[in-house]
Amino acid sequence: MADYTQKDLPVTMHSDDLLRLDDGTTIRFDVNGEGKDIMLNDDFGAACELFPGNEFIVTAGGKEFRLTTDFGEFITVEAV
Repeated sequence: MADYTQKDLPVTMHSDDLLRLDDGTTIRFDVNGEGKDIMLNDDFGAACELFPGNEFIVTAGGKEFRLTTDFGEFITVEAV
């Protein structure tokens, strides 16, 4: 398990990793077949199910962060 911060962006995360943004928002995910269940903060319900070829934008601390994935078991997070 790796813990990342906003300073590490862009970052490729695996399902046991955690990203903590400067405002305290956390991003993590679970693999759900080809989709990835994206969870923010302490929520166990997915904020979205991210599929290959799609993106999800998280707004935190007045900034935007793009989450993308392909068919691997990882997501990429980058500042927009």
